[in-house]
Amino acid sequence: MSDAQPLHLLLVEDEPTQQLLMQRLLRRAGYLVETAGNGEEALAKIATGRFQLLVTDWDMPGMDGVTLCRHVRAAQLPGYLYVLLLTGHSSTESLVTGLEAGADDYVRKPPAEAELLARLNAGQRIVRLEQSLREANAQIQLLSITDPLVGTYNRRYLNAQLLDEIERARRYGRPLALVMSDLDYFKAVNDQHGHQVGDEVLKGYVDLVKASIRQASDWLARYGGEEFVVVLPETDLAGAARTAEKIRSGCAAMPFVTSGGPISITASFGVAAYDSGGGPVGAAAEALLRQADAALYHSKNEGRNRITVADRFRN
Repeated sequence: MSDAQPLHLLLVEDEPTQQLLMQRLLRRAGYLVETAGNGEEALAKIATGRFQLLVTDWDMPGMDGVTLCRHVRAAQLPGYLYVLLLTGHSSTESLVTGLEAGADDYVRKPPAEAELLARLNAGQRIVRLEQSLREANAQIQLLSITDPLVGTYNRRYLNAQLLDEIERARRYGRPLALVMSDLDYFKAVNDQHGHQVGDEVLKGYVDLVKASIRQASDWLARYGGEEFVVVLPETDLAGAARTAEKIRSGCAAMPFVTSGGPISITASFGVAAYDSGGGPVGAAAEALLRQADAALYHSKNEGRNRITVADRFRN
């Protein structure tokens, strides 16, 4: 076994003495071993998603190992489960049946210790590779929806996820609102202090917004430049206006600490809420963003550092 975290292995064997002997062997080899005495018990444990390796006897009362393999491959598991089938069957037809049912490999009974562990080590390499690929894909997915500078969601994520939020609000008749904000005279910060300091101000503003919203449900996306959108599920227009005021007052009250010294800046806000109705979800999302943007534009025209609440709309 490598120095990596040991893998969880489920041993399915209906004969108690054989189960005990194999369990001891596999634990000595470094695996975290749990046991099951039949296929039904094994399926219940596999459904928890905590196993990476399965060693199962072929011949068992009730559900046999081949049927168990078929159920495993039909299950929606969080990661790949490597299946090693223990069999007393020696014909080519039987072995092909086991492999076609979903087993990755097989060992004839009684298994030789060296062969069993060698085949499990081969399975472990496959599991580790699958884990690495899954983690890499998850990282790529995260990067594709994250703004590289400030670490919020990006506009791509906003455009896609807002559709889901509206669909959920419509289906369950729940409120949904959003707050669009823009840092006032931000270009002057970049012109006077440089883009590095400007980037630090943006990051400081993001930290302020995140501290002002509910971590479990609300989320923040960078809309472009110094514009940001906060999406507020389960929030009506009045609640969204209160959230906007919390952010506005916090921004105006406290200078941001930067490498160029403290920078004072204000922000303007537009608030809009969705009231479920008919029509395409995409059109509803566009209308909601458009209303918030128009309200934000009004705040900036009226002198900045203020909040404008748009009328609730129905789409």
